[in-house]
Amino acid sequence: MASILVRDGRVVDGTGNPWFHADVRIVDDRIVEIGRGLASRTGERVIDAKGRVVCPGFFDMHSHSEYPLLVDGDGQSKIRQGITTDVTGESTSAGPLYGLAREEAQRALRQFGIEPDWTTLAEYFRRIESQGIALNLVCYVGHSTVRQGVFGNEPRPPTERELSDMKRIVAQAMDEGAFGLSSSLSHPPGNYAETSEFVELCRVVAAKGGIYTRHLRDEGDGVLDALQEFIDVGEFSGCPIEVFHIKVAGEHNWRRLTPLVIEAVESARRRGVDITASQYPYEYGSAALANCMPYWSRQGGTGAMVERLRDPELRQRIRAEMDAGWPGSWFKETRGGWEGVVVSTVVTDQNRPHQGRTIAEIARLKGAEPVDVFFDLLIEEGGTVTSMFYWMAEDDIADLMRRPWVSICTDAAAVQPEGVLGRAHVHPRYYGAFPRLFGRYVRERGILTLEDAVRKATSLGALRLGIRDRGTLRPGAYADIVVFDEAGVADTATYEQPHAYPRGIDHVIVNGEVVIEDGEHTGARPGRVLRSYERI
Repeated sequence: MASILVRDGRVVDGTGNPWFHADVRIVDDRIVEIGRGLASRTGERVIDAKGRVVCPGFFDMHSHSEYPLLVDGDGQSKIRQGITTDVTGESTSAGPLYGLAREEAQRALRQFGIEPDWTTLAEYFRRIESQGIALNLVCYVGHSTVRQGVFGNEPRPPTERELSDMKRIVAQAMDEGAFGLSSSLSHPPGNYAETSEFVELCRVVAAKGGIYTRHLRDEGDGVLDALQEFIDVGEFSGCPIEVFHIKVAGEHNWRRLTPLVIEAVESARRRGVDITASQYPYEYGSAALANCMPYWSRQGGTGAMVERLRDPELRQRIRAEMDAGWPGSWFKETRGGWEGVVVSTVVTDQNRPHQGRTIAEIARLKGAEPVDVFFDLLIEEGGTVTSMFYWMAEDDIADLMRRPWVSICTDAAAVQPEGVLGRAHVHPRYYGAFPRLFGRYVRERGILTLEDAVRKATSLGALRLGIRDRGTLRPGAYADIVVFDEAGVADTATYEQPHAYPRGIDHVIVNGEVVIEDGEHTGARPGRVLRSYERI
């Protein structure tokens, strides 16, 4: 049996309790002993953790790695920041792929040269396990994926038969290992759904022991109404709920709405609504550039949207509604207008030089109006452009971070600086969210204690998912462990140069196997797909 002794570290066990000096012994994939002065055994590997923090592996509570991990199972940008469990899915999921959902998956995978040879989540799980992954993977079933598979992108409620089909598909996905249902109400088809639809689906999820996670319909002026809409689903269905990347967007809302958001959540919790949230520690958000446009202009899928942009009259109508600030407008909430919208990812080589530039900067280079550059870029890229938006205030981020019900996420995929996964000008959170938590918000600003930050990054997420044997350091738990330098840990990725690994993460162990050793990837892929029915 393989044995590792992590010696003389400052153990932060993930519970929120004070750190203590101890050794941690691992045999095979489990922690078997924690104590002072443990003697090394013959043939045992010893990792010197003196002066370092030893804690559970981090849970990324909101990720988009389901397809990138098929491209490269090493998960470089995740594992190098200490993430040992990636929780994937926001409205779309890797399965089940029927109808329009399959077409959308084929479109998303085309950039990687992959054709989906699976349909169900169970088949996807077998596919990704067969190639190996460096970190553990948790999946939700996506509401948009289910809805598209049953009746496409139609802007209407489901019929009784369609809703029955959706409930059956969600139940099957849960039985195959999904941990719950995810949705996004910021874009079609999720924004077409009403509370009653989610309540019915969530009753299925609750009966299977899962949770429901949501990107709110509005994170700016209408955030309180959007939050209440979500709370209603939890209250009426009895299903635990979690807000993806909780925030308040829009400079005119900063320091004004965040206290009200906090009180709304805590009031719901006092009434017995099981609601929590995740958060990434950055002031810029990231999303599809097309989300700047009103909902009606995006109906019918990406192709239909691009055709509307080619129509001069419809283009003018879209422009007028963007200028007026339609309800839920992402552009309206962006500080500095087009100066605050950074192009991240494009598909074509001709526009790749514009990655990392603002729409305003591109307009100056072209001698054109920013809104026309915006429209033309979407046409040239077939509607597939992602961008970064200057939405949040750091003091608001800190206020939310202090709440015991807020965990940490990246809202990012597993990437790396080289190859197809390094082509996009990504958000720095892809590489730095967790090191930034400990470097900026623990060490520099003192927003959290070390123990609080570790709890938010580990056991809070694990327990939210009902995973009892990960997220804390204790005998019998799986050996997912991070060893890092509290004095030196920091994110190095920036908005200008995002493809940069963090510093201060010395060792990362997944299921008892060393994946990061002295800051470098060993090539090991001991990660597992975690299925909900395997929880203990």
